[in-house]
Amino acid sequence: MRLRILALVFSCLVGAIAWFSAWFYMPPAHALTQIKLTNLDYHECPAELAAGAVTSGGNTRAAKCFIVTGKAENSTNKTVYDADIFGRVYDANNDPMIQNRTRLGSIAEIPPGVSNFEMRLSVPANQPLPLQLKQFKAAGFAAQIRK
Repeated sequence: MRLRILALVFSCLVGAIAWFSAWFYMPPAHALTQIKLTNLDYHECPAELAAGAVTSGGNTRAAKCFIVTGKAENSTNKTVYDADIFGRVYDANNDPMIQNRTRLGSIAEIPPGVSNFEMRLSVPANQPLPLQLKQFKAAGFAAQIRK
């Protein structure tokens, strides 16, 4: 009987130590870091990048290729990795050019501070220019997620 009580007390003690150590030691979280995108502009792709098409619902349509450029502001003191770029793109008539999709591209690495970025964007060739780039932002991780 005394041996069972001793085993029970020992088990409770080990459990309490494990619980307290888990309480005080928390592994680093890999939460998303928000990145502000500013000074957005675009220009047509060079000829070697410009070939392509846009497909939707199995239909293939001619596409225009653009390079979107801007500034990415990382206000943390750590490099941000694998940042997805989100935004909306409208044509000259304020009609959406890329429907049902707000993730437009990615930035592999953003150091602390303000840095330049660029991404390729293909849009249907039949929609009137100029492009309107709205609600652009990015979100990435404080550690590399994808290899």
